[in-house]
Amino acid sequence: MAAIKKKAVRKAKKGERIRQVAAIPFRLGAKGDVEVMLVTSRTTRRFIVPKGWPMKGKSGRKAATIEAQEEAGVLGKTLKDPAGTYSYWKRLANRFVRVDVIVYLLDVTEELANWQEAKRRQRAWLTPSDAAMLIDEPDLSTLVRTLHIPKSSPAPQV
Repeated sequence: MAAIKKKAVRKAKKGERIRQVAAIPFRLGAKGDVEVMLVTSRTTRRFIVPKGWPMKGKSGRKAATIEAQEEAGVLGKTLKDPAGTYSYWKRLANRFVRVDVIVYLLDVTEELANWQEAKRRQRAWLTPSDAAMLIDEPDLSTLVRTLHIPKSSPAPQV
């Protein structure tokens, strides 16, 4: 992954837009209400969705699934079609670069008690409207607030 990040930084230095993938973990409550999971970023501690760089040899959907497991400690089924996109300014060592993010929905089936970044992040289940209020990136906030879960999603969890 480090090589992909270096390549993305080189592209950004040339003024090119760079790309990441993200997952919005979700679950359905007993009443059928949707909840989404946010995690805190490692450095600024702001609430975000799990995201990362594309992974060589893996689809965007698979990379988003891996990021959700590493950053949020959740497992499940990532829906095939992207839920949407958003853009944000990423802080690098000596500049900011614009990043376009393709977002996938992850239907959570399991929450891990221990996961790779558990000591560096907090996670929270929220309603989409509450989650949207906590997110600083306007495009992501709008995407979360107006989230549409396809009807083919599984039955509510108890």
